[in-house]
Amino acid sequence: MNPGQSNQGRSSGTQPAGTHSEQEAAENVRAMFGRIAPRYDLLNHLLSGSLDRVWRARTARRFAHILGRPGARVLDLCCGTGDLTLALGKAGRNCRIVGSDFAHPMLTRALEKTQRAAGQTLYVEADALTMPFVEGSFDLITTAFGFRNLANYERGLAEIRRLLGPGGEVGLLEFCEPSGRLIGPLYRAYFRHVLPRIGGSISGDAAAYEYLPASVARFPEPEDLTGQMERAGFRSVTFVRWSWGTVALHTARK
Repeated sequence: MNPGQSNQGRSSGTQPAGTHSEQEAAENVRAMFGRIAPRYDLLNHLLSGSLDRVWRARTARRFAHILGRPGARVLDLCCGTGDLTLALGKAGRNCRIVGSDFAHPMLTRALEKTQRAAGQTLYVEADALTMPFVEGSFDLITTAFGFRNLANYERGLAEIRRLLGPGGEVGLLEFCEPSGRLIGPLYRAYFRHVLPRIGGSISGDAAAYEYLPASVARFPEPEDLTGQMERAGFRSVTFVRWSWGTVALHTARK
């Protein structure tokens, strides 16, 4: 995509190859993440040069004012194997933290890691679009590289807003395509050609690591996601790019 090109017309949610409905997309994503769970952490660290650890730690620090409150209620949505959940737990040891994902094998690994870290996090297997919590259940909702995989972004934002209490905050950490003349082409070459080969070889699932760059290319750019969040009723929406513009953290308040 050229700098300044609009994201209008992009999918309202993720759309893996061969899917034709939101239900098919969700089922495809659930099965895919279930298959790659055994090598997911290894590949995250390898393919990002361990920057994924840095991004999650920065996200946790960004919400230190909430995590520092005794009894704060925190939801890590689409938590995967729990890396951000654990980072949040380290930053807020007196919080009540819930990690949620709809891919059971990912949650199994998250629970194993949390037990080794002597964590007190509760894990819930649930779809991010229809969460089993009452309105206003949380003071903070985060998600790291999971929102992009929802079958409907508008419904996802609406559900996040429903789950937040008054004044509650949200943090969406996602990949984005840098627009610089040097970094942009290098990033796209790596993401579209090198990453799928390495990821497919190690995980044994080439389709999963072909999906990753395709999903990033389809995902709204930070400015467009900001607009979507504002239309969903969030306030004080802002974002910051990290690592040469390859990831962005969006924050907002209900």
